[in-house]
Amino acid sequence: MAKRPTMIDIGERAGVSQATVSLVLNRVPNARVAEATRQRVLEAADALGYRKGAQHHVPENRTRVIGLLIDEVTTTPFATAFIEGAREEAALQDVVVATFCTRGDPKLEALALDMLLQHQSIGVLYTSLITRPAEPPERLRDVPTVMVNCYDGKRLYPSVVPADVTGGYAATEALLKAGHRRIAHLAGENWIEASQARERGYRQALASWDVPVDETLIMPGGWTIPGGRELTRKLLQRPDPPTAIFAFNDRMAVGAYDALRQKGLRVPEDMSIVGFDDEDTSAYLDPPLTTVVLPHEEMARWAVGALLDEQLPAASPRRIKIECPLIERASIGPGPARAEQD
Repeated sequence: MAKRPTMIDIGERAGVSQATVSLVLNRVPNARVAEATRQRVLEAADALGYRKGAQHHVPENRTRVIGLLIDEVTTTPFATAFIEGAREEAALQDVVVATFCTRGDPKLEALALDMLLQHQSIGVLYTSLITRPAEPPERLRDVPTVMVNCYDGKRLYPSVVPADVTGGYAATEALLKAGHRRIAHLAGENWIEASQARERGYRQALASWDVPVDETLIMPGGWTIPGGRELTRKLLQRPDPPTAIFAFNDRMAVGAYDALRQKGLRVPEDMSIVGFDDEDTSAYLDPPLTTVVLPHEEMARWAVGALLDEQLPAASPRRIKIECPLIERASIGPGPARAEQD
Protein backbone atom coordinates (compact mmCIF):
# COMPACT_ATOMS: atom_id res chain seq x y z
CA MET A 1 0.00 0.00 0.00
CA ALA A 2 1.39 3.41 -0.98
CA LYS A 3 2.22 5.80 1.86
CA ARG A 4 -0.41 8.49 2.28
CA PRO A 5 1.03 12.01 1.83
CA THR A 6 1.41 14.21 4.90
CA MET A 7 1.74 17.95 5.47
CA ILE A 8 5.50 17.39 5.73
CA ASP A 9 5.50 15.90 2.22
CA ILE A 10 3.49 18.84 0.88
CA GLY A 11 5.82 21.34 2.53
CA GLU A 12 8.87 19.69 0.99
CA ARG A 13 7.30 19.69 -2.48
CA ALA A 14 6.09 23.30 -2.24
CA GLY A 15 9.28 24.58 -0.61
CA VAL A 16 7.52 25.93 2.50
CA SER A 17 7.27 25.04 6.17
CA GLN A 18 4.79 22.56 7.60
CA ALA A 19 3.26 25.46 9.55
CA THR A 20 2.53 27.29 6.28
CA VAL A 21 0.95 24.15 4.80
CA SER A 22 -1.30 23.88 7.85
CA LEU A 23 -2.36 27.54 7.61
CA VAL A 24 -3.34 27.07 3.96
CA LEU A 25 -5.06 23.68 4.16
CA ASN A 26 -6.92 24.54 7.37
CA ARG A 27 -8.02 27.88 5.89
CA VAL A 28 -6.88 29.74 9.00
CA PRO A 29 -8.46 33.22 8.94
CA ASN A 30 -6.15 36.26 8.78
CA ALA A 31 -3.14 34.08 8.01
CA ARG A 32 -0.55 36.19 6.21
CA VAL A 33 0.30 33.81 3.41
CA ALA A 34 1.05 35.25 -0.02
CA GLU A 35 -1.39 34.20 -2.72
CA ALA A 36 1.42 32.70 -4.80
CA THR A 37 2.55 30.62 -1.81
CA ARG A 38 -1.01 29.54 -1.09
CA GLN A 39 -1.46 28.40 -4.67
CA ARG A 40 1.84 26.50 -4.59
CA VAL A 41 0.74 24.62 -1.48
CA LEU A 42 -2.63 23.72 -2.99
CA GLU A 43 -0.98 22.52 -6.21
CA ALA A 44 1.49 20.39 -4.23
CA ALA A 45 -1.34 18.89 -2.17
CA ASP A 46 -3.30 18.09 -5.31
CA ALA A 47 -0.26 16.57 -7.05
CA LEU A 48 0.40 14.31 -4.06
CA GLY A 49 -3.25 13.27 -3.79
CA TYR A 50 -3.69 14.78 -0.34
CA ARG A 51 -7.28 15.00 0.84
CA LYS A 52 -7.87 16.84 4.08
CA GLY A 53 -10.06 14.81 6.39
CA ALA A 54 -9.93 11.63 4.29
CA GLN A 55 -6.33 10.50 4.60
CA HIS A 56 -6.53 9.02 8.10
CA HIS A 57 -7.43 5.45 8.97
CA VAL A 58 -9.32 4.72 12.18
CA PRO A 59 -8.66 1.17 13.46
CA GLU A 60 -11.87 -0.85 13.34
CA ASN A 61 -11.20 -2.58 16.66
CA ARG A 62 -10.89 0.70 18.56
CA THR A 63 -13.45 3.03 20.11
CA ARG A 64 -13.42 6.35 18.28
CA VAL A 65 -11.83 8.15 21.20
CA ILE A 66 -8.37 9.64 21.74
CA GLY A 67 -7.24 10.48 25.25
CA LEU A 68 -5.39 13.74 25.88
CA LEU A 69 -3.54 13.72 29.19
CA ILE A 70 -2.27 17.20 30.07
CA ASP A 71 -0.45 18.27 33.21
CA GLU A 72 -2.02 21.73 33.59
CA VAL A 73 -4.74 23.88 32.03
CA THR A 74 -5.05 26.96 34.26
CA THR A 75 -1.61 28.57 34.58
CA THR A 76 -1.32 29.80 30.97
CA PRO A 77 -3.64 30.27 27.97
CA PHE A 78 -1.71 27.71 25.90
CA ALA A 79 -3.68 24.63 26.95
CA THR A 80 -6.60 25.73 24.78
CA ALA A 81 -4.52 25.47 21.60
CA PHE A 82 -3.55 21.87 22.42
CA ILE A 83 -7.11 20.84 23.22
CA GLU A 84 -8.76 22.63 20.28
CA GLY A 85 -6.13 21.56 17.76
CA ALA A 86 -6.52 17.91 18.76
CA ARG A 87 -10.31 18.14 18.91
CA GLU A 88 -10.65 19.75 15.47
CA GLU A 89 -8.28 17.33 13.73
CA ALA A 90 -9.97 14.32 15.34
CA ALA A 91 -13.45 15.62 14.50
CA LEU A 92 -12.60 15.40 10.80
CA GLN A 93 -12.72 11.62 11.28
CA ASP A 94 -15.68 11.64 13.67
CA VAL A 95 -13.30 10.88 16.53
CA VAL A 96 -13.76 12.37 20.01
CA VAL A 97 -10.92 13.70 22.18
CA ALA A 98 -11.35 13.05 25.90
CA THR A 99 -9.22 15.50 27.92
CA PHE A 100 -7.86 14.71 31.38
CA CYS A 101 -6.04 17.34 33.44
CA THR A 102 -3.77 15.21 35.64
CA ARG A 103 -1.35 17.80 37.08
CA GLY A 104 1.30 15.14 36.56
CA ASP A 105 -0.18 13.10 39.42
CA PRO A 106 0.47 9.36 38.83
CA LYS A 107 -2.82 8.44 40.51
CA LEU A 108 -4.86 10.71 38.23
CA GLU A 109 -2.94 9.47 35.19
CA ALA A 110 -3.72 5.87 36.21
CA LEU A 111 -7.44 6.62 36.57
CA ALA A 112 -7.53 8.25 33.13
CA LEU A 113 -5.72 5.29 31.58
CA ASP A 114 -8.09 2.84 33.28
CA MET A 115 -10.98 4.47 31.48
CA LEU A 116 -9.22 4.76 28.11
CA LEU A 117 -7.93 1.18 28.13
CA GLN A 118 -11.28 -0.20 29.23
CA HIS A 119 -12.90 1.35 26.17
CA GLN A 120 -10.08 0.37 23.78
CA SER A 121 -9.36 3.94 22.75
CA ILE A 122 -7.34 4.71 19.63
CA GLY A 123 -4.42 6.10 21.60
CA VAL A 124 -3.09 8.79 23.93
CA LEU A 125 -1.60 12.25 23.54
CA TYR A 126 0.69 12.68 26.56
CA THR A 127 0.96 16.47 26.82
CA SER A 128 2.93 19.04 28.80
CA LEU A 129 2.39 22.80 28.93
CA ILE A 130 6.15 23.36 29.23
CA THR A 131 8.56 21.84 26.71
CA ARG A 132 10.55 19.36 28.76
CA PRO A 133 11.74 15.77 29.13
CA ALA A 134 9.13 13.57 30.78
CA GLU A 135 8.59 9.99 31.96
CA PRO A 136 5.18 8.72 30.85
CA PRO A 137 3.48 5.95 32.84
CA GLU A 138 4.86 2.49 32.08
CA ARG A 139 1.40 1.37 30.97
CA LEU A 140 1.61 3.58 27.90
CA ARG A 141 4.17 1.15 26.45
CA ASP A 142 1.21 -0.98 25.35
CA VAL A 143 -0.87 1.94 24.03
CA PRO A 144 -0.33 3.95 20.81
CA THR A 145 1.09 7.16 22.27
CA VAL A 146 2.46 10.46 21.01
CA MET A 147 4.17 12.87 23.40
CA VAL A 148 3.16 16.48 22.78
CA ASN A 149 5.45 19.33 23.86
CA CYS A 150 7.57 16.84 25.78
CA TYR A 151 9.77 13.82 25.07
CA ASP A 152 11.33 10.86 26.82
CA GLY A 153 15.08 10.40 27.00
CA LYS A 154 14.92 6.75 25.96
CA ARG A 155 13.08 7.60 22.72
CA LEU A 156 10.35 5.08 23.39
CA TYR A 157 7.62 7.30 21.98
CA PRO A 158 7.32 9.66 19.02
CA SER A 159 7.10 13.26 20.10
CA VAL A 160 6.35 16.69 18.67
CA VAL A 161 7.85 19.92 20.03
CA PRO A 162 8.17 23.54 18.84
CA ALA A 163 11.26 24.56 16.88
CA ASP A 164 12.26 27.19 19.44
CA VAL A 165 15.81 27.59 18.12
CA THR A 166 14.69 28.55 14.63
CA GLY A 167 11.98 30.74 16.17
CA GLY A 168 14.60 32.65 18.17
CA TYR A 169 16.69 32.91 15.02
CA ALA A 170 13.76 34.32 13.01
CA ALA A 171 12.94 36.89 15.70
CA THR A 172 16.53 38.12 15.91
CA GLU A 173 17.04 38.10 12.15
CA ALA A 174 13.97 40.29 11.67
CA LEU A 175 15.70 42.94 13.79
CA LEU A 176 19.01 42.46 11.96
CA LYS A 177 17.30 42.88 8.59
CA ALA A 178 15.85 46.16 9.84
CA GLY A 179 19.38 47.44 10.48
CA HIS A 180 19.77 46.80 14.21
CA ARG A 181 23.11 45.57 15.52
CA ARG A 182 22.85 46.23 19.26
CA ILE A 183 20.04 43.81 20.07
CA ALA A 184 19.29 42.89 23.68
CA HIS A 185 17.70 39.60 24.64
CA LEU A 186 15.35 39.48 27.61
CA ALA A 187 15.87 35.80 28.32
CA GLY A 188 13.63 33.48 30.28
CA GLU A 189 14.69 31.61 33.38
CA ASN A 190 17.67 29.33 32.79
CA TRP A 191 15.83 26.14 33.81
CA ILE A 192 13.24 26.57 31.05
CA GLU A 193 14.24 24.53 28.00
CA ALA A 194 12.48 26.93 25.65
CA SER A 195 14.50 29.79 27.13
CA GLN A 196 17.75 28.01 26.37
CA ALA A 197 16.64 27.18 22.83
CA ARG A 198 15.44 30.70 21.98
CA GLU A 199 18.68 32.20 23.28
CA ARG A 200 20.59 29.74 21.12
CA GLY A 201 18.62 30.95 18.10
CA TYR A 202 19.43 34.55 19.05
CA ARG A 203 23.14 33.75 19.20
CA GLN A 204 23.07 31.86 15.92
CA ALA A 205 21.38 34.74 14.11
CA LEU A 206 23.97 37.23 15.34
CA ALA A 207 26.77 34.88 14.30
CA SER A 208 25.26 34.44 10.84
CA TRP A 209 25.27 38.21 10.38
CA ASP A 210 28.85 38.58 11.76
CA VAL A 211 27.58 40.56 14.74
CA PRO A 212 29.58 39.89 17.93
CA VAL A 213 27.53 38.73 20.91
CA ASP A 214 27.58 41.27 23.74
CA GLU A 215 27.01 39.09 26.79
CA THR A 216 25.89 42.09 28.83
CA LEU A 217 22.88 42.48 26.50
CA ILE A 218 21.59 39.01 27.43
CA MET A 219 19.54 39.49 30.58
CA PRO A 220 18.08 36.24 31.97
CA GLY A 221 15.74 35.57 34.81
CA GLY A 222 12.25 36.54 33.82
CA TRP A 223 9.10 35.57 31.95
CA THR A 224 6.50 37.96 33.41
CA ILE A 225 5.38 41.51 32.56
CA PRO A 226 7.09 42.94 35.69
CA GLY A 227 10.23 40.99 34.78
CA GLY A 228 10.33 42.47 31.30
CA ARG A 229 9.67 45.94 32.70
CA GLU A 230 12.52 45.73 35.22
CA LEU A 231 15.07 44.30 32.77
CA THR A 232 14.24 46.98 30.20
CA ARG A 233 14.69 49.71 32.83
CA LYS A 234 18.18 48.38 33.46
CA LEU A 235 18.94 48.44 29.74
CA LEU A 236 17.80 52.07 29.50
CA GLN A 237 20.12 53.07 32.35
CA ARG A 238 23.16 52.01 30.35
CA PRO A 239 25.33 54.66 28.66
CA ASP A 240 25.08 52.59 25.46
CA PRO A 241 21.55 51.14 25.42
CA PRO A 242 20.48 48.75 22.65
CA THR A 243 18.33 49.86 19.75
CA ALA A 244 16.22 46.69 19.76
CA ILE A 245 14.96 43.97 22.09
CA PHE A 246 14.07 40.34 21.48
CA ALA A 247 11.97 39.20 24.43
CA PHE A 248 11.66 35.56 25.51
CA ASN A 249 7.88 35.90 25.40
CA ASP A 250 5.13 38.41 24.71
CA ARG A 251 4.59 39.11 28.40
CA MET A 252 8.15 40.35 28.80
CA ALA A 253 7.66 42.40 25.63
CA VAL A 254 4.61 44.05 27.24
CA GLY A 255 6.81 44.92 30.22
CA ALA A 256 9.36 46.43 27.85
CA TYR A 257 6.62 48.57 26.28
CA ASP A 258 5.71 49.85 29.76
CA ALA A 259 9.30 50.71 30.70
CA LEU A 260 9.83 52.63 27.47
CA ARG A 261 6.55 54.52 27.84
CA GLN A 262 7.49 55.54 31.40
CA LYS A 263 10.69 57.06 30.00
CA GLY A 264 8.82 58.93 27.31
CA LEU A 265 10.21 56.63 24.60
CA ARG A 266 8.26 55.10 21.74
CA VAL A 267 8.05 51.76 19.95
CA PRO A 268 9.42 51.41 17.30
CA GLU A 269 10.81 54.95 16.85
CA ASP A 270 13.14 54.71 19.86
CA MET A 271 13.26 50.94 20.38
CA SER A 272 12.21 48.01 18.21
CA ILE A 273 10.76 44.97 19.98
CA VAL A 274 9.99 41.37 19.00
CA GLY A 275 8.20 38.91 21.28
CA PHE A 276 7.48 35.19 21.21
CA ASP A 277 4.30 33.06 21.65
CA ASP A 278 1.78 35.24 19.77
CA GLU A 279 -0.56 35.59 22.73
CA ASP A 280 -3.96 37.10 21.92
CA THR A 281 -3.03 40.48 23.39
CA SER A 282 0.05 40.95 21.20
CA ALA A 283 -2.01 42.07 18.19
CA TYR A 284 -3.74 44.75 20.29
CA LEU A 285 -0.72 46.48 21.76
CA ASP A 286 0.07 50.00 20.58
CA PRO A 287 1.78 49.44 18.21
CA PRO A 288 0.89 45.77 17.51
CA LEU A 289 3.75 43.48 18.49
CA THR A 290 5.84 41.56 15.98
CA THR A 291 6.14 38.10 17.46
CA VAL A 292 6.73 34.40 16.81
CA VAL A 293 3.96 31.82 16.83
CA LEU A 294 4.10 29.00 19.35
CA PRO A 295 2.54 26.26 17.18
CA HIS A 296 0.68 24.29 19.86
CA GLU A 297 -2.42 23.83 17.72
CA GLU A 298 -0.42 22.45 14.78
CA MET A 299 1.54 20.17 17.14
CA ALA A 300 -1.69 18.68 18.45
CA ARG A 301 -3.04 18.24 14.92
CA TRP A 302 0.13 16.41 13.86
CA ALA A 303 -0.04 14.15 16.91
CA VAL A 304 -3.67 13.18 16.23
CA GLY A 305 -2.83 12.47 12.60
CA ALA A 306 0.09 10.26 13.64
CA LEU A 307 -2.20 8.22 15.90
CA LEU A 308 -4.90 7.83 13.25
CA ASP A 309 -2.40 6.93 10.55
CA GLU A 310 -0.76 4.40 12.87
CA GLN A 311 2.64 5.82 11.90
CA LEU A 312 4.23 5.04 15.25
CA PRO A 313 7.59 3.30 14.69
CA ALA A 314 8.57 0.60 17.16
CA ALA A 315 12.25 1.55 17.33
CA SER A 316 13.95 4.93 17.70
CA PRO A 317 10.80 7.05 17.30
CA ARG A 318 11.47 10.43 15.75
CA ARG A 319 11.09 13.82 17.39
CA ILE A 320 9.21 16.20 15.10
CA LYS A 321 9.87 19.91 15.43
CA ILE A 322 7.11 22.20 14.17
CA GLU A 323 8.27 25.54 12.82
CA CYS A 324 7.49 28.72 14.78
CA PRO A 325 6.63 31.31 12.09
CA LEU A 326 7.27 35.03 12.50
CA ILE A 327 4.22 37.32 12.52
CA GLU A 328 5.29 40.77 11.32
CA ARG A 329 3.37 43.69 12.78
CA ALA A 330 4.41 47.25 13.62
CA SER A 331 6.95 47.06 16.47
CA ILE A 332 10.09 47.02 14.30
CA GLY A 333 11.53 50.24 12.91
CA PRO A 334 14.74 50.94 10.98
CA GLY A 335 17.96 50.60 12.96
CA PRO A 336 21.12 52.69 12.63
CA ALA A 337 22.61 50.38 9.97
CA ARG A 338 19.51 50.75 7.77
CA ALA A 339 19.41 54.53 8.37
CA GLU A 340 23.03 54.82 7.19
CA GLN A 341 22.20 52.88 4.02
CA ASP A 342 19.24 55.12 3.30
